[in-house]
Amino acid sequence: MILEVAILNVIPTLTAEFEVAFSKAEQIIAGMHGYISHQLQKCIEDPAKYILLVNWTDLEAHTIGFRRSAEYQEWKALLHHFYDPFPTVEHYEKIQGLR
Repeated sequence: MILEVAILNVIPTLTAEFEVAFSKAEQIIAGMHGYISHQLQKCIEDPAKYILLVNWTDLEAHTIGFRRSAEYQEWKALLHHFYDPFPTVEHYEKIQGLR
């Protein structure tokens, strides 16, 4: 399993609209092959900043399966115009033997 981590800096005047759009977009990602779970959290100190955490079965489920899909185009249309700057997305794996 890998963890996708994206820091989402949303244009401050568009946070309410972003949250509505994300509620639609999360249905898209949840239906993708290799998807396990996700959570979106809002920063307390900066209410226009969010963190998106998505668990995937493997890296390719995200980078190839999702990002090269027609569904990704829907995701992109729903969300990408809210970001400034565009998010950096990183992937993490659990270190074996640690709890």
